[in-house]
Amino acid sequence: MGGQCIAVVSGKGGTGKTSFTAGVGAALAVSGCRVLCLDCDIGLRNLDLALGLTDRALMDFSDVAQGRCTLDAAVVEQPRLPGLYLLTAPVRIRRDPVTASQMGTLLRQVRQKFDFCLLDAPAGLGRGFRLATCAADRCVVVTTSDASSLRDAQHTVMELGRFPNGTLHLVVNRVRKKLLRSMHATIDDAIDRAGLPLLGVVPEDDSLPLSLNQGMPPLPPQASAAAYRNIAHRLQGQRVPLLRIK
Repeated sequence: MGGQCIAVVSGKGGTGKTSFTAGVGAALAVSGCRVLCLDCDIGLRNLDLALGLTDRALMDFSDVAQGRCTLDAAVVEQPRLPGLYLLTAPVRIRRDPVTASQMGTLLRQVRQKFDFCLLDAPAGLGRGFRLATCAADRCVVVTTSDASSLRDAQHTVMELGRFPNGTLHLVVNRVRKKLLRSMHATIDDAIDRAGLPLLGVVPEDDSLPLSLNQGMPPLPPQASAAAYRNIAHRLQGQRVPLLRIK
């Protein structure tokens, strides 16, 4: 059985998709999985920064998808987290963009070599979103608890109708207890509005920006790391409690 390809998406920017991808990718690697983080944000890529792999990737996913190099030649490993790899996005839009068919062929190769592939989709529902989701096995919709983000999550779910029940999941990110209390909002509200099963809740973590700026995904004892670890276990089919923020 091959690995799983999971698209990480959101309807709007600022929900923390890239930090989520880096954090869950790191947690999966720590648990012993071979993990590929694939940046799908052509021209605005920053997953390399979050993983501490800036300027290490010489080739991008379009080079592999269009036959200019092999997958092994294009991926780079995080030196401090064995098993965690990056396949970066092109720095600019090419005249011959990667097609859905080419992406499907690429992900078939990825499944043979990795246990998990997390595709960090660009914000919005445009071409990059479609490319990230066209051949994925599952999708994680990342939202925050504010009303506009939840509404965008609903719109995103409507664009993912081809995914069967059980393959779409919701993550509520950057949750602050005091903010939820003042808004009279609950995590259950987020679940009801998005209409998806909850994969995890990630607390706001003031140490996270510093960690990512230093090129290191969040690890314990950081507040967000416990949530990422629980989500990683759930993606592996383990029954662990959700990190509830009450």
